[in-house]
Amino acid sequence: MNKKISVGKLTIGNEEKLILIAGPCVIESEQSALKIAEKIKAIAGEVGIGYIFKASYDKANRQSVKSYRGPGIKKGLKILNKIRKELDIPVLTDVHSPHEALMAAEAADILQVPALLSRQTDLVLAAAKTMLPVNVKKGQFLSPWDVKYIIEKIESVGNKKIMLTERGTVFGYNNLVVDMRSLPVMAAYGYPVIFDVTHSIQEPGRMGHASGGKPEYIQCLAKAAVATGIAGIFVEVHPSPEKALSDGACMLKLNNLKALLRDIKNIDEAI
Repeated sequence: MNKKISVGKLTIGNEEKLILIAGPCVIESEQSALKIAEKIKAIAGEVGIGYIFKASYDKANRQSVKSYRGPGIKKGLKILNKIRKELDIPVLTDVHSPHEALMAAEAADILQVPALLSRQTDLVLAAAKTMLPVNVKKGQFLSPWDVKYIIEKIESVGNKKIMLTERGTVFGYNNLVVDMRSLPVMAAYGYPVIFDVTHSIQEPGRMGHASGGKPEYIQCLAKAAVATGIAGIFVEVHPSPEKALSDGACMLKLNNLKALLRDIKNIDEAI
């Protein structure tokens, strides 16, 4: 049975209209986050795709200790709450510890468990106990059928508002590969499946101090994923990726978002 999740005015499900989760990798400033969210909302509205804003207040798994992590949880959550209220859009953000899950639940509509933490039982349970929708990014080290155990953890506390996100699988050193079969495998569990296209083209640690990426493959992977009948697409965007403070090498330039959304919407409607 295909389950649906309601988030604000949106209905998320594999048999529902495609939704977009998008925003910068990390909050760089209140002004930039608001501006990006406003522009994406306008683009998504013009194309006719439901929109959820995404940004992290802290990137806790950076390659180097010198890498920018974000404004921190207190300041970051204030910014996310402001975006949610002023722009009237749902907000999604990462959480990294059980304590953070409780705090973030006050400012976010969806809590996201990062891929590298997807097997951390205490974190998964804490996010689930907030009774908010929980988006779990499948770890780069997990098979699609392994997510059933993550689902069981969330369901064990009575929360059935679950989203499952594919973001590529480790393939040798400094590279990821996407097995499109994982999308229908995870969809078979009934919960909405999201495809994180920008992290799927990431090259972890390729630049030594930071990750690289192949953004030229964003469009083809997004089209292929949407053609499997998923619930939504996850895209990290930035006005100037080359100047982004985190994951700039694999982000989509904001000016290219509209064309991508038009293409994948056509595919979604066709199937």
